[in-house]
Amino acid sequence: MVHHRQQGLLQDVSDGASGCVGGGAEQPQASLQYQSGSSFYHTCGATLISSQWVVTAAHCIGSRTYRVYLGKHNLKNNNEAGSIAISPARIFVHPNWDSYRILNDIALIKLSSPVKLSDTIKPACLPNSGEVLPHGAPCYVTGWGRISTGGPLADILQQALLPVVGHSTCSRSDWWGSLVTTNMICAGGDGLLSSCNGDSGGPLNCQNSDGSWDVHGVVSFGSSMGCNYPKKPSVFTRVSAYMSWINNVMTSN
Repeated sequence: MVHHRQQGLLQDVSDGASGCVGGGAEQPQASLQYQSGSSFYHTCGATLISSQWVVTAAHCIGSRTYRVYLGKHNLKNNNEAGSIAISPARIFVHPNWDSYRILNDIALIKLSSPVKLSDTIKPACLPNSGEVLPHGAPCYVTGWGRISTGGPLADILQQALLPVVGHSTCSRSDWWGSLVTTNMICAGGDGLLSSCNGDSGGPLNCQNSDGSWDVHGVVSFGSSMGCNYPKKPSVFTRVSAYMSWINNVMTSN
């Protein structure tokens, strides 16, 4: 699996050894789209983690027909250079996904064929198993979600800086309380920026102490009171808590 990293800010910093992008926001970002009639519609974000595997949120997956659109920047541009839509071969929702308590909100999609990696399509780097980010660590959420509460979906890929909120703070009763577990990451919550509806399943890119970047989170849930509600940071599935499951699914399928 992908653990090799290289220093860089949130821009294209690829690691030749593993081929993953340690900070590039766009190349690993995918749009998970469902079919309705003869058209496909963006429903969630997702992240390419190898040439044939994508990670997203379990709550994004239903009984619909899906496709994974890679190399996208503008969702409205159907002829975007370097982009490709691929159908899933299989979808693996975490066996302990609990939709009531929003636990283990993670799923893997095996693409029907490996994607050709390019300037516009590269897999993200993943964290080491068990790695926990400190309070205040800088992270970026990316996606085509709503830019404001109740607003329209974005056509152009957006990004927002969301610092990590440590579990001891995020689990306080006036924050998220017992809804957040140690298998989740909270980020944001300053009342200014957050991930919004439509960003579900997308990546939280975080900077490690050595300056490199990994996808530490998968967008899971936010506040029903609005996108940028104070003390209600965006909540992400903590990828480093699921590395053994990710590796097991990928190696046995």
